Amino acid sequence: MEQPGASSLPDAVRGHWAERWAPAGLRPYLRLARIERPIGWWLLLLPCWWSAALAAIAKGQPYPDPLHCVLFLIGAVAMRGAGCTYNDIVDRDLDIRVERTRQRPLPSGQVSLKGALVFLGLQALVGLLVLLQFNAFAIATGFGSLAVVALYPFMKRFFWMPQIVLGLAFSWGALMGWAAMFGSLSPAPGLLYLASIAWVVGYDTIYALQDIEDDEIAGIKSSARFFGERVRQGVAACYGLTVMLMIAAFLQAGAGVAAFVGLFLFALHLGWQVARIDRSDGAGALRLFRSNRDAGLILFAAMVMDALF
Repeated sequence: MEQPGASSLPDAVRGHWAERWAPAGLRPYLRLARIERPIGWWLLLLPCWWSAALAAIAKGQPYPDPLHCVLFLIGAVAMRGAGCTYNDIVDRDLDIRVERTRQRPLPSGQVSLKGALVFLGLQALVGLLVLLQFNAFAIATGFGSLAVVALYPFMKRFFWMPQIVLGLAFSWGALMGWAAMFGSLSPAPGLLYLASIAWVVGYDTIYALQDIEDDEIAGIKSSARFFGERVRQGVAACYGLTVMLMIAAFLQAGAGVAAFVGLFLFALHLGWQVARIDRSDGAGALRLFRSNRDAGLILFAAMVMDALF
């Protein structure tokens, strides 16, 4: 028999393998890790890949380190799952008060608190094993993200822009690719990190439009509620800042024409998102949010082409 809540999460990918083929007893844990919602690990991975590609451009290599890119992929899936599990442990009292989240595994009783804690530890162990494959500086840089990750779930209770803290955590990969390549940091990855933070605040504001009414009832703070009727202008400002900081990062790294063409296409995609924002359309907000994977891949492909040519 299907577990409760298996098909009631509106932002899950329909027909995902985790719901069709995974053993029934494992499915609640896969939902806890948001495996059936891959957009999250994509958005965690993309700044890592951008950073690896930017480092390749700066170093004059024809492509980013393939092993690093694979390790970042594994690490992104594991740590996104660990982050979601931790977030749900902290937020289980709030999730039950929001329509879109009350069927998550913890508030719905599909997973016990003890089971969630064990699962969190296993995912964190995978992330640690991945991190230990890099140089000492990159390992230390990776550990630096833990404090921000630990803070994020609590911010929505008292900070009107918790998306900024989410950006600090989700953008950490913008430092990691460069650190893994050079064993140090410089202004270029720093600017890329700031650009990614602005991008995260923009796209997660769009995502938060799905919950804006429930968040008001539950007292949960978000950038979507903060911007209110001016949410389109708020997202436009975030995306505009993203592009400006990306330009500065590319200039610092010595990027060429191909990278800037990709950045132009990336900017067009972000502008298209802003034009399509509708505060009353939660399903449309989810589609726009998910489209950031494509925007990020366009930019990464252009950066790889720039390194190659």
